[in-house]
Amino acid sequence: MTLKVIGAGFGRTGTLSLKMALEQLGFGPCYHMVEVFKHRDHIPRWIAAHEGADTDWADLFSGYAATVDWPSCNLWQAQLDAFPEAKILLSRRDPKAWYRSVMNTIYPSSVTAKNSEDPGQAAFGAFAHKVIWDRVFGGDMEDEARVCETFEAHNAAVINAAPKDRLLVFEASDGWGPLCEFLEVPVPDTPYPRSNSTEAFQKHQGPRS
Repeated sequence: MTLKVIGAGFGRTGTLSLKMALEQLGFGPCYHMVEVFKHRDHIPRWIAAHEGADTDWADLFSGYAATVDWPSCNLWQAQLDAFPEAKILLSRRDPKAWYRSVMNTIYPSSVTAKNSEDPGQAAFGAFAHKVIWDRVFGGDMEDEARVCETFEAHNAAVINAAPKDRLLVFEASDGWGPLCEFLEVPVPDTPYPRSNSTEAFQKHQGPRS
């Protein structure tokens, strides 16, 4: 199996719903941060990839048809080099709403995990800080303006660099229509997935994006 869809959007842009949508449309399994919980052995490989090491993407994504969310979205260009026929999905949302969502869900969850006395939780929290909060945002998540600027700069860089004929800029509110047209598949007769709201995350304290 080879990657057919590469998600370039940051976490908390509806990526878990997008994972579910892609799998419903036949582009699954779809890699997402939740997959790292199933494959803890992938953590050192992701760290190495973010540090610039050569990565066997075909092996890392073995069995997957798509990928969204962190930790893969930071390295979407390298993945496109490995899978040049793949389509690029840039999921995004209003930057201030995105920031509030991050600060109410996955960031504090990562901090709690990093400080946990449980070795597994601590290792995962350290991983999230290393490849997301420190590497992408410079370790200062309290600076809303700077974090939002980084978010917008990433989106702009994707739009500027991705092949225009294989890029879809997508918001969850767009629903099935644009996504199905882009992927050239029929529109399902079920509602577009809605999953992992801030309220749901806080209720379950899940490590999802």
